[in-house]
Amino acid sequence: MAKDQLEVLNALDVAKTQLYHFTTIVIAGMGFFTDAYDLFCISLVTKLLGRIYYHHEGAPKPGILPPGVSTAVNGVAFCGTLSGQLFFGWLGDKLGRKKVYGMTLMLMVICSIASGLSFGKTPNGVIATLCFFRFWLGFGIGGDYPLSATIMSEYANKKTRGAFIAAVFAMQGFGILTGGIVALVVAGAFKNAYPSPIYSVNAKDSTPPEADLVWRIILMFGAIPALLTYYWRMKMPETARYTALVAKNASKAAADMSKVLNVEIEAEKDKIEKIVEEKGNNFGLFTKQFLRRHGLHLLGTTSTWFLLDIAFYSQNLFQKDIFSKIGWIPHPETMNALDEVFKIARAQTLIALCSTVPGYWFTVAFIDKIGRFAIQLMGFFFMTVFMFALAIPYNHWTKKENRIGFVIMYSLTFFFANFGPNATTFVVPAEIFPARLRSTCHGISAAAGKAGAIVGAFGFLYAAQSTNPLKVDVGYPTGIGVKNTLLVLGCVNLLGMLFTLLVPESKGKSLEEMSKENEGEEQNYGTETKGENAQTVPV
Repeated sequence: MAKDQLEVLNALDVAKTQLYHFTTIVIAGMGFFTDAYDLFCISLVTKLLGRIYYHHEGAPKPGILPPGVSTAVNGVAFCGTLSGQLFFGWLGDKLGRKKVYGMTLMLMVICSIASGLSFGKTPNGVIATLCFFRFWLGFGIGGDYPLSATIMSEYANKKTRGAFIAAVFAMQGFGILTGGIVALVVAGAFKNAYPSPIYSVNAKDSTPPEADLVWRIILMFGAIPALLTYYWRMKMPETARYTALVAKNASKAAADMSKVLNVEIEAEKDKIEKIVEEKGNNFGLFTKQFLRRHGLHLLGTTSTWFLLDIAFYSQNLFQKDIFSKIGWIPHPETMNALDEVFKIARAQTLIALCSTVPGYWFTVAFIDKIGRFAIQLMGFFFMTVFMFALAIPYNHWTKKENRIGFVIMYSLTFFFANFGPNATTFVVPAEIFPARLRSTCHGISAAAGKAGAIVGAFGFLYAAQSTNPLKVDVGYPTGIGVKNTLLVLGCVNLLGMLFTLLVPESKGKSLEEMSKENEGEEQNYGTETKGENAQTVPV
């Protein structure tokens, strides 16, 4: 502990795990549950949207979303998310975490409902309305990233802080799983209520009019968990680190945390004034001091998140396309519209249940034991290995008798993404930057990740198309094929391993120790703490 550490912050660092920690995990985690549900549920219904709005009479195959439309539907929420991460990350440092937290949640609730109510006179009108609301849905989701991570890190003790932040992020796994389950239930119920022939038998009747309700119900369901936690978000006190170190209100920070921790805490106004006046502790984001002290750290968090999300989101959003190409999901003309939704949801639910969700919770269990650096390096390594193992003998995996092996290998890439960089890239930026810039820097790191997601969502859509012009989807140019696309993703993961070397280890250290907020300029520049947890180059 730094010699000038405030009593209120030290009390948080050494506090035993208690009810308020778990309450914070649930309140912040339900936002992430909603985030994941809303971002990934669109992949469950894009095939259905194609059948409903882009069906052509006499076509041998069901309608699909045209390339531009598919790109917009899959990617527009990411554009909103990137914008929201930058804006709300900055706003969280300016106005406080709590004030902004409620705004993001209500935006998510309103836009989830509005997405399901998208109407228009033409198919393009419906899709344009859907894209409009999904952009603003993404904008709200974007704000949840820096705020949830920062709030949890500033409430947690230093011994189990990594597990608490990772637990918030792990709710993303349950959101993805719930999306698949909701789609299974809704599609199954409508399939039984409105039996339809397969497309090759009767193209028009294979998509009953009631199918238009299915995608709307699936999208609107995302509003429910967010709405349930709104009241509790508004009841949370502002974090002590923001109140004390940024708002400079020692009395309120001590009073708020005295209630939370059930102990008496001294306000220590004089010590706050000393920390505020300390030379070298008031630099902004766009300064030489920040560049010298945290520049390489920010490069490490942004680059690794960017590279991770290229692979992670391209895999998640286009599972259905990969499964279709290897034959795990039947050809669309052999199913009706509701059956196709059901089978896509079943495949994605199995992947989530067997690999995505366990991966998140392995991180929660081990992050404070083996550290962020080791988990991230290991995750990128195994993602690289399994991507290459899928890509190099790709023709072997497309044979019917080998499909189960492909699915297992594909699942393992998800497992090590989540027991690896998908969790750690979220945790580390919330720990290593100063309180006055913490939310902003986390937002920048997360926005870099979403830039990677956009590259993955848009690029994979085209890249995975067959090299044979006769086998590409209608309206698409030829691509490099699934095999070569998986090879590219393997190389992306390999780059992620290299950039991980820029990321510092924060296991077992207080936030002020990592950001060096309680030390003067001369103590920070040109030196770097050397200890068992030092994992990065000096900055």
